[in-house]
Amino acid sequence: MSLSKRKLGRQSLEVSAIGLGCMGMSQSYGPADEAESIATIHRALDLDCTFLDTAEAYGRDANEELIGRALRGKRELATVATKFGLRVELGKQAGAELDSRPRTIRAAVGGSLRRLGTDRIDLLYQHRIDPAVPIEDVAGTVGELVREGKVLYFGLSEAGAANIRRAHAEHPVSALQSEYSLWERNLETDVLPVLRELGIGLVPFSPLGRGFLTGDVKRAEDYPEGDYRRRDPRYQGNNFDANMRAAEIVRAVAAAKGARPGQRSLRENCFRQSRAGRTATCAMLTAFFWNRCAVCGIIRRRHGRLVQPRSAASLHLLFLGQRCP
Repeated sequence: MSLSKRKLGRQSLEVSAIGLGCMGMSQSYGPADEAESIATIHRALDLDCTFLDTAEAYGRDANEELIGRALRGKRELATVATKFGLRVELGKQAGAELDSRPRTIRAAVGGSLRRLGTDRIDLLYQHRIDPAVPIEDVAGTVGELVREGKVLYFGLSEAGAANIRRAHAEHPVSALQSEYSLWERNLETDVLPVLRELGIGLVPFSPLGRGFLTGDVKRAEDYPEGDYRRRDPRYQGNNFDANMRAAEIVRAVAAAKGARPGQRSLRENCFRQSRAGRTATCAMLTAFFWNRCAVCGIIRRRHGRLVQPRSAASLHLLFLGQRCP
């Protein structure tokens, strides 16, 4: 299998049509398995899935360190995106506190470069907007890092239309990462029109409705301790029942088309964006990798048999571009 490329934004950022979100290798979805995670990254690279997504806050620095180890001798094969802006002290995230002061951005980039074992960050996102720091100061600082060669492209995460415009006016924004799916469509009214106008790529996370649109999701109490879904109210009580009823519509449509619910959800996500305009878009495809073998509705083993992973190292793929494969 050879994956095509997609362009995000108008600044020449080109990434693989499918990318790998690495957060779940270090946090949120149960125990981590480093050997399995590194094998996953290597298998992704073998499949030309070279767009890797991480953040300094994921696993309290551990996720970037993991990717750095996985990319030893392979750095030129990958496009690496990471994020700053959630306050980290002594390797620990300081709750939900934000810090995007220019000196903090520079310190974060220095730490990310060291942990990733690289001389540049391909795509640097502000993880969340910091209301205490003007977005122009954030964009300006990243612009300086671009001119210094430490960062190649600038992105935002979970930003609103006004902040996107202000940041882009200071330094070009190549991509926005935000939640977007059939289940979560808040971007459509204000944000997507701005992205189309400015030519900014969209990187939706959780395009499968955090599992609800796949038909493979459990109640909060059925997940193990340490899994964030035990605490998420969307998986609890009546909320879970209501979400499952809504997702049943997707399952029914998918069954009529002879497809899996997740496949149909991703297809609709992609084609809705294609109809809306020529904005470079991408969707995150939840999948599992195990023993160097991708297993999901789109990337399969050659003999076609799906294999369940031994551990809870559930990973995410970013499916980028206008069209589904």
